[in-house]
Amino acid sequence: MASLPPSLERLIGLLSRLPGIGRKSATRIALRLLDSSEAESRELARSIVEACEKTIRCSTCGGLTEEDPCGICTDVRRDRGLICVVERSSDILALERTGRYRGRYHVLGGLLSPLDGVGPENLRIDTLVERARAGELSEIILALNPTAEGEATSLYIAKLVTPAGVRVTRLASGLPVGGDLDLADELTLGTALEERRDL
Repeated sequence: MASLPPSLERLIGLLSRLPGIGRKSATRIALRLLDSSEAESRELARSIVEACEKTIRCSTCGGLTEEDPCGICTDVRRDRGLICVVERSSDILALERTGRYRGRYHVLGGLLSPLDGVGPENLRIDTLVERARAGELSEIILALNPTAEGEATSLYIAKLVTPAGVRVTRLASGLPVGGDLDLADELTLGTALEERRDL
């Protein structure tokens, strides 16, 4: 059996670390990149480096941006009293695609998972509590994935922010149990957002 050159094996190994990309897909991508012109490959490499250098986390919401604070946090047309809590930045993109949400966001950076060593101190829960206690918020929407970790995180957050007098809601059912927000279609996600309920 023929072996691949070490540099190609390294590229395949790095690509296969990306979510949703297994060894076969990584091999196809790597071979496609090698079939591309040198100019295309260099442009892709430059784009990756540029994105890594210029993209930062918004100091307010934790979303990805090149300006701090981000465009959503500085948009005066958005409801300052409404915060949608999500696990990761890709969830913001999913909710924005619905065109039905006009509040702001808060990215936790993960979910509570004691078995994996992820506790409250590893997430952006403290900054969410600070935002709730500041007195500007009327409602916090918990848009976390309907998994055991998502449920535990939702209950933990509700317990912390409810004393601040903030209404805490969650997305309505309709999202598949164990599914990811960024994989849901716009109609399902939009309906779940509109039909959210108190926690």
